[in-house]
Amino acid sequence: MTILAIILGIIVLAILAILALAASRPDSFVVQRSTDIAAAPETVFALIDDFHKWRDWSPWEGLDPDLKRKMSGAERGRGAVYEWDGNKKVGSGRMEIVEAFVPSKVAIKLDFFRPFEAHNVAEFTVLPQGQASRVNWMMRGPAPFMTKVMQTVMNFDKMIGKDFEKGLASLKAIAERG
Repeated sequence: MTILAIILGIIVLAILAILALAASRPDSFVVQRSTDIAAAPETVFALIDDFHKWRDWSPWEGLDPDLKRKMSGAERGRGAVYEWDGNKKVGSGRMEIVEAFVPSKVAIKLDFFRPFEAHNVAEFTVLPQGQASRVNWMMRGPAPFMTKVMQTVMNFDKMIGKDFEKGLASLKAIAERG
């Protein structure tokens, strides 16, 4: 009986430690990655503010061959909407461009419904660098307590950041091809 009580005590202490660590985490998160692209800002911007073109470079597009997509609203830029529903790798959600300043910024309201609910903002900035462009992809959002608990065992920056890096590499390849 004493060994069982010790084991139970250790489990309770571990849970309390995780909860305390989670409680100490910030109430929001930010993930961002950048790359330089040898293309004019207008070329890069045109690939970002048109959801129809995301199929060519988005890191999530190839994860579900049966992904259901629905585009609505504006054709591109502010008011354009992209909704998706797919397998467990891509889940379901909705994006809406809420700001589009040619050729420097696109802000997107990003709502995930499945596998977990989250409401974030993604922002792309495209800055001229001579004849090239510096592209920054950033996502920020609230970190409710359950997200903080998940972050004690998962590195969101690393997990989401690798997808951003893959997407930026594809965006770069397409933009530089012209």
